[in-house]
Amino acid sequence: MPVASLESIREAIGTEIGASDWIEVTQDRIDAFAEATEDRQFIHTDPALAVQTPFGGTIAHGFLSLSLLSRMGADVMLVPETTKMAVNYGLDRVRFLAPVKSGKRVRGRFVLKDMTEKSPGQYLMTFAVTVEIDGEDKPALLADWLGLIIT
Repeated sequence: MPVASLESIREAIGTEIGASDWIEVTQDRIDAFAEATEDRQFIHTDPALAVQTPFGGTIAHGFLSLSLLSRMGADVMLVPETTKMAVNYGLDRVRFLAPVKSGKRVRGRFVLKDMTEKSPGQYLMTFAVTVEIDGEDKPALLADWLGLIIT
């Protein structure tokens, strides 16, 4: 995660802080997620059947796309230079807007919406994240993601 001063992080509130690297959503990744979550619905795991759906092939689980926020955030989420620990604090809002087809690439665009000091040395940061699908107009998802930084 990029390191910055508390002052420069506060100055970034309301602005886009960056976009992550692209991540390929392979069929192997989808299958591994299906096994880990025991969600083996055919639209995710059976290319022969999924090709007959309006999707035209297998698609990633919405929660797989959401889970990639952790990887995406590591590229761009600003943390104070004195950070001892950063933890996922939850989500305020998530909307799945478009399916991610197997073989597509996704990336996250992050806007720092807010940063509040919950207690001395603990900062709650809110990021508006748009997960884009390479080559497509509609994003895969929108989310307000919360992170707690302990300094």
